[in-house]
Amino acid sequence: MSVLFAILLFSVLIFVHELGHFAAAKLSGVQVNEFSVFMGPALWQKQVGETLYSVRLIPIGGYCAMEGEDGGSDNPRSFDKAAWWKRLVILLAGAAMNFVIGVLLMVVVYLPTERVVVPVVSSLESYCTFSGADGLHAGDRILEVDGEKIYVQSDFSLILNLNGGDVHDLVVERQGKKVTLRNLTMEKHEVTAQDGTTKWMYGLNFTIQDLTWAGKLQYAWNQSLDCVRMVRLSLQMLLRGQVGLQDMSGPVGIVQQMSVVAEASPTWLDALRNMLYFGGFIAINLAVMNLLPIPALDGGRVVGVLVTTLVETITRKKVNPKYEGYLHGAGMLLLLGLMALIMFKDIFVLIRG
Repeated sequence: MSVLFAILLFSVLIFVHELGHFAAAKLSGVQVNEFSVFMGPALWQKQVGETLYSVRLIPIGGYCAMEGEDGGSDNPRSFDKAAWWKRLVILLAGAAMNFVIGVLLMVVVYLPTERVVVPVVSSLESYCTFSGADGLHAGDRILEVDGEKIYVQSDFSLILNLNGGDVHDLVVERQGKKVTLRNLTMEKHEVTAQDGTTKWMYGLNFTIQDLTWAGKLQYAWNQSLDCVRMVRLSLQMLLRGQVGLQDMSGPVGIVQQMSVVAEASPTWLDALRNMLYFGGFIAINLAVMNLLPIPALDGGRVVGVLVTTLVETITRKKVNPKYEGYLHGAGMLLLLGLMALIMFKDIFVLIRG
């Protein structure tokens, strides 16, 4: 069931992405030649006005084919003839739709939640190394750790672990005022629990808060912002060499992770909520990743529109769209190669495991 859910999820996310481009193109007066659900040979087609609507055989993805999308069209309603700001709206609409769907999925996940742990200090243990007059106080709301915002309580330990070391800077809200705590020595201590197990802890206890309806919506929004930040942190780690290809996952790896999470869930309702969270996380990731200024992605095309518009404004000469087309074509080949490499890695790990 988790595999079928994952396939359906990816299909819906791609469909919604293309639907964003389609709706923006129609509203902008750009001619859409075809809007297809899925890929491959056509199972059903219907011409409505200037647009061919189709459902295809392979249940993956879909596409919105606009007139003059790659340039070279004489049609006055082609994509390349549209005003530069209309082209930007059309290009950004796909990622915007993915982000909206991701936020809505987060709302669905957290609406049943009655209470959550919030980044507000309830108490500090005697062994805590960063309490006292110059440290944290009970009642402090932790706003930032080492310059990173704390959207949800789990961010606290996440940022500390990512940055490493024992000395950190915190920004807290204390009695309605922001207070900066610099160079706090934050050491973990080995603590034995009542069941005999040992854990490494900071000696910091957080507050459990009941959620109102407005609080649930705010918490879902904070989780969405956290997902956006996770994309940036992941890219930073990749560029710094802290993670490599072995740590990256494609659709096969994501499906496997979803299956593991679903099987580990105590009830089918918990499994559903966990997979919906995965869906929201992936939708927001797709939205952000698709806006990166990389050729072949919408973000790369946005940069292309801005650059060509600036050049044409300065030189008063039309830039030949074929050059941008070559760049996006090369980018697409590289992306497909990377996706294939990650997919084979995921399949190898799945077979070996």
